[in-house]
Amino acid sequence: MNCPTCTVQLLPNARFCGSCGTTIAAADPVLEPVPAATGVNPPPIVTGQPAGTPPPYAGEIFHFDADGRGKGRGYNWEIQYPGSFALAVITLENGQSIAAEAGAMVSMSGNVELHSEMKGGVFGALKRAVGGETMFVSTFTAQGGTGEVTLAPGMPGAVAGIEMMNQNFRVQSSSYLAGDTSLVVETKFGGAKTFFGGEGLFVLDISGTGLLLVSSFGAIHRRVLRPGERYVVDTGHLVAWEGHMQYNLRKAARSGYLRSMLSGEGLVAEFSGPGEILIQTRNLAEFAGLLKPFFPSQG
Repeated sequence: MNCPTCTVQLLPNARFCGSCGTTIAAADPVLEPVPAATGVNPPPIVTGQPAGTPPPYAGEIFHFDADGRGKGRGYNWEIQYPGSFALAVITLENGQSIAAEAGAMVSMSGNVELHSEMKGGVFGALKRAVGGETMFVSTFTAQGGTGEVTLAPGMPGAVAGIEMMNQNFRVQSSSYLAGDTSLVVETKFGGAKTFFGGEGLFVLDISGTGLLLVSSFGAIHRRVLRPGERYVVDTGHLVAWEGHMQYNLRKAARSGYLRSMLSGEGLVAEFSGPGEILIQTRNLAEFAGLLKPFFPSQG
């Protein structure tokens, strides 16, 4: 390359001419020619994953709305004061309803009608009672205009709105707060061991499309399992899990019940993936045990 002013030959990549001092513009990058199309697919991009490694699980199945608000069939919902003292605010259009666990209501508009009934008849109500729920289910309906209902659990903790999309989940009975009236909520037998684990004999089987509100004692931790992956959760920390997931209840220490008791852990649930589990960060039974020494004796 020569200097454009004095035509002196320049050194490679020179920025100025050593003879006349002329500044040399940076050379344009050399572009490689693009090969002509051959009709053969290019080789796959290597990501560093070893050959034969199974693809990861699809991921989070519980659809939490990122901003804590959403819209259902005839209602809007929002989670206010997220954290330990969350409040679910449901705005109902005229004639629309929302179902909730009895006792979950905090407040409501004057034009909202409350109707309580034994869901599933007497036998269904008895199953709910044994499972740790109330025997009645409350339905709130706006009459003559838009109405508002606010809901909250009895214990401090998070409230999460899950948008179900023709899905099936199992929910710990104490974690169910409210849901779309179209959701099918059934009480399922959880196995005799659940009774001795202090979690009741039944869990809720919830399926359909629409809003599901769940509550937790503490925050909600999400855990996604890959196919074949096993994961153990203390039964007192369970909130919800996918309905297809296989799990079995066992003692925490495989070596015996005595060691399980000494460890402070009773029965645990061992899940097998794929699937997602919602876990609450605090255990209500353990918390109650901590408070027990501070209550006066009943004699």
